[in-house]
Amino acid sequence: MFKLCSLLFLLSMGAAQAEILSGPIRVVDADTIDIGADTNIRLLGIDAAEGAQTCREKTREILPCGAMATEAVRRLYAGAMARCDSSERDRYGRRLATCTIGGVDLGADLVSRGLARRYRDDPRYAEEEKAAILFERGLWAYDMVDPAVWRAEQRRRVTTGPTATAPAGCPIKGNISANGRLYHMPGSFAYDRTRINLQRGERWFCSEAEARAAGWRRAGG
Repeated sequence: MFKLCSLLFLLSMGAAQAEILSGPIRVVDADTIDIGADTNIRLLGIDAAEGAQTCREKTREILPCGAMATEAVRRLYAGAMARCDSSERDRYGRRLATCTIGGVDLGADLVSRGLARRYRDDPRYAEEEKAAILFERGLWAYDMVDPAVWRAEQRRRVTTGPTATAPAGCPIKGNISANGRLYHMPGSFAYDRTRINLQRGERWFCSEAEARAAGWRRAGG
């Protein structure tokens, strides 16, 4: 009896931690949205091309697929009312959630359209991804590195490359100073004189969304 009561207590605690959030969508990138909660929401079970990520068309033309995916999601869903079921957070503190719009699972729709992929081997949305690949929908029409593999390569370049040189496609400088963790955009006032020291925990970012998600704020902002 004691074990049963303990189990019921633990289950009730887990259920209490789940939150239902709702609000109009502001698209951060193709797998991250803002609906006015305390943090951005990362959609569970999917992974999208990073902002600086490129792909190659069949004619061998290089395309900005990360930006293309984000813009496509923005056209589809910006301003729409979302209902999100959130019960956990990622390592950046963002909420992880399954979100619906008018009863339609947003993650499933994005995978079905080829604007996102399944996250690693997550079993969710497997059928949607199969169909997207078969019919070459969205970014499946192009030759593109898996986003997780692309991110790993960028991290490797940052770790092993010279600190004064930005990795390809990652020009944003993450600097640590008396004012905290700030990121400097190319062309900004202090950009040219800012030096990155990896041993101090400083780093390069490929997009503003990535920098914000890691807890850095824009210099001068």
